[in-house]
Amino acid sequence: MEKFLIIQTAFIGDAVLATSLAEKLHHCYPGAQIDFLLRKGNEGLLARHPYIKNVLVWNKKEKYRSLLQLLKTIRHNRYDKVINVQRYAATGLLTALSGAGEKIGFDKNPLSFAFTTKIKHRIAEGEAPPHEVVRNLDLIRHFTNNDVYYPRLYPSAEDYSRVAGYKYQPYICIAPASVWFTKQYPAEKWLELIKAIPSPYIIYLLGGPTELPLCNSIAEQADHPAVRVLAGKLNFLQSAALMKDATMNYVNDSAPMHFASAMDAPVTVVYCSTVPAFGYGPLSGKSYIVETTEQLSCRPCGLHGHRACPEGHFKCAHTIQTGQLTDVLP
Repeated sequence: MEKFLIIQTAFIGDAVLATSLAEKLHHCYPGAQIDFLLRKGNEGLLARHPYIKNVLVWNKKEKYRSLLQLLKTIRHNRYDKVINVQRYAATGLLTALSGAGEKIGFDKNPLSFAFTTKIKHRIAEGEAPPHEVVRNLDLIRHFTNNDVYYPRLYPSAEDYSRVAGYKYQPYICIAPASVWFTKQYPAEKWLELIKAIPSPYIIYLLGGPTELPLCNSIAEQADHPAVRVLAGKLNFLQSAALMKDATMNYVNDSAPMHFASAMDAPVTVVYCSTVPAFGYGPLSGKSYIVETTEQLSCRPCGLHGHRACPEGHFKCAHTIQTGQLTDVLP
């Protein structure tokens, strides 16, 4: 039996996208053991995942102690192949010292010289730059095939039951927050959208516990009887289960977009400082991209966004028109 370990300890959305590797490995090696290493706090994404046997967790608050414990576990497990999606030294160290038969990672990892197999990492190359899913699948192409598998999340029956009561009439989900300021559509612009959404839609504001203040503020200012705040009340998979049946999900270039992709849920993604050409666009069958129609010399200003607009005007967000978002509604 083949034993694989996938390593992706970055943000929530990155972990979701890396599930495409588990999908493909399972289909190519249906009897294999597939384990997944992610950062503490993200393990709920893979609860009861049908293809992933063990979830290993890196507690970054105890960085080096946790790394040493993980290294001991990884070496004990004797993996045939360790597949490292990340390009940072810590996971490069785990890969290099894993004892695996094949150590696979991107050439941009500073410890890639110690990998068995190095794969070129491609971002925004050529006229049709690859999606992050395709970049990740490049890591296993040499022992699988050229087929592309999409990321998947697997909410349980209990997760679907938890959100069933919210589906009593047509609804829209809005996930207004992002880790980065310049990737987050401004609160006043979300308010404009909410006021423009026609009846009879219920509007659910989604997010984690840390995003509850933003969602509460938007709801209070909207003063709209159809707005419900669910931020902090649902876990990852419950949020994904709710998004699945929404008429539309409005999100930033952030984790909820990837939830939608993994559930094939309808989604409209608002891009502010970043651009789809970076390779992190939506994969749902029904998906829309909204961005400014103005040609801004400062856009994009970075791959991951910034804590403030470098130019001080944030035109990439403020020049988006509300009609661009409401035009996608049926």
